[in-house]
Amino acid sequence: MASFSNSIGLKMRSALMVAVYQKQLKLSNSARTRHSAGEIVNYISVDAYRMGEFPWWFHMTWTSALQLVLSIGVLYSVVDIGALPGLVPLLICGLLNVPFAKILQNCQSQFMIAQDKRLRSTSEILNSMKIIKLQSWEEKFKNLLQSLRDKEFVWLSKAQILKASSSFLYWMSPTVISAVVLIGCVVTQSAPLNAETIFTVLVTLKTMGAPVKMVPEALSIMIQVKVSFDRLNNFLLDEELINDDSERKFKECSVNAVEIQDGKFVWDLETVFPTLADVNLEIKWRHKIAVCGPVGAGKSSLLYAILGEIHKISGTINVGGTFAYVSQSSWIQSGTVQDNILFGKPMDKTRYEKAIKACALDKDINDFSHGDLTEIGQRGINLSGGQKQRIQLARAVYNDADIYLLDDPFSAVDAHTAAILFNDCVMTALREKTVILVTHQVEFLSEVDTILVMERGKVIQSGSYESLLTAGTAFEILVSAHKDTITELNQDNEHKRGFETEVLSNPQNSQGFYLTKNQSEGEISCIKGPIGAQLTQEEEKVIGNVGWKPFWDYVNYSEGTFMLCFILLAQSGFMAFQTASTFWLAIAIEIPKVTNATLIGVYTLVSFASAAFVYARSYLTALLGLKASTTFFSKFTTAMFNAPMLFFDSTPVGRILTR
Repeated sequence: MASFSNSIGLKMRSALMVAVYQKQLKLSNSARTRHSAGEIVNYISVDAYRMGEFPWWFHMTWTSALQLVLSIGVLYSVVDIGALPGLVPLLICGLLNVPFAKILQNCQSQFMIAQDKRLRSTSEILNSMKIIKLQSWEEKFKNLLQSLRDKEFVWLSKAQILKASSSFLYWMSPTVISAVVLIGCVVTQSAPLNAETIFTVLVTLKTMGAPVKMVPEALSIMIQVKVSFDRLNNFLLDEELINDDSERKFKECSVNAVEIQDGKFVWDLETVFPTLADVNLEIKWRHKIAVCGPVGAGKSSLLYAILGEIHKISGTINVGGTFAYVSQSSWIQSGTVQDNILFGKPMDKTRYEKAIKACALDKDINDFSHGDLTEIGQRGINLSGGQKQRIQLARAVYNDADIYLLDDPFSAVDAHTAAILFNDCVMTALREKTVILVTHQVEFLSEVDTILVMERGKVIQSGSYESLLTAGTAFEILVSAHKDTITELNQDNEHKRGFETEVLSNPQNSQGFYLTKNQSEGEISCIKGPIGAQLTQEEEKVIGNVGWKPFWDYVNYSEGTFMLCFILLAQSGFMAFQTASTFWLAIAIEIPKVTNATLIGVYTLVSFASAAFVYARSYLTALLGLKASTTFFSKFTTAMFNAPMLFFDSTPVGRILTR
């Protein structure tokens, strides 16, 4: 039964982890704001794990209840109606679990809410650590995390103290029940108070001990499962993008690659004004389309609308073929340059070399220490912005899609590299593809088939370069503004060249003014060392017998040596008094002078003392755990903020969050 339950629980946990991962890929924009990366990590590492424990505890609950009923039947067969008084404290102990369970559920819910807030803030801090360190804000944000942890700690401590109290209730209840049953035997004279009766009652009550213990513990686990179930349920049922926002067709179905008729789109369904309105597009196959306009005009939102990543309020979208999307901010995964370009696809050497050359990466790869097998750290630690953007563009080219959506791919490169990318990649490598290019580089607009001019979420002009210049208005203003900017930049460059000439005429003053081209653009540093050296180190884990060192470290770091001694003393007292209670019954029953009242009274007092030591042990253990938790968090937070940036660039954020 246990093996079967564990197997089912493991499958349930795995299925929930996959469901959470798939769901976070489908969340709408508004839903993403309600679930941070830290919360999603919590859903996988905490809530899915608790749901995986549910099958085992479910079967343990009903089997414990059945065992309890059978034990009561055995007890009744031994002492007859003398067992009836014992049902009263049994019922009372069971009812006492109800308020304990409600309070514990509230503590657990509030604790998870506080933990989510802390994890959300921690995730934001880790992703912004470079800014925090540049501004010397470590202490401020450390105090912020500590204040959030203090709020979380309040509910955690309440839950642990409640669990300590429930352990006292567990050990006290058999004592009370056995004392009442023995008194019932004396009063009702249903059974003689001899060794046979007493030890049969004690053994039966001991058999009932496990179910009595399991029921409160099972209730506690079920409460935690209920909290986790509600959290996962809210996440999995949260708003997601509608899959049928666009109808994908094959090339043969239409002469147009993308068609939008009377499209109206919005990021947030609760907003009054649409993000995009009155969008009407017909983009033919193999055409090159440029989308331009001022900042905030809705250019990127138009690409998201074609991708189906934004809510459609009205209108129709028909798109054909497969997509390749290049975002404005480069997305790089931890791995080698080759892994980032292939992105899980099989290697096609010809296509691979074509993509590298088209994106002007051949020279960079030759300069890398291990070529295209050079490892890229998390978030592209050792790449310049231009290199990351070109690797992302090469990934799209290698994908060999039908339609390419390029969101300002030249923003991170210089003018010369941008011209190479436009000519070799967009116009040559992708000449047989449909390309929709969002750009601010006006100098490339004369080469494309159609230009879309956007303003305030609407396409206000469309046509060829010559026709739009002739029409004037918005496009002419855009081109004129670009020419004015180029003129100002040229004047600045003339001033800089004059300054450089002056410096060169005085070599003694020239030190410190000049960087190499690679240094100025932040190119990748050649990492010397053996092939396969990793920037992101593998996570170190100890499996199997870990020895005593982690336990001693746990006690030492939490400064709980004295508390551990008291815990051991309380455990020793519990075992001594528990043994003494049984020993008293064994010797006292043979002494004629010992009355029934003395026999039961001494047994009850000794058993209560044993339960008191159990409470002391549980309470001190909870305090030690809470103290260790506080100490570890404080030291971990201090170490995290004192760590250099290299640590954050080479350590995945998820690995830090799970700690």
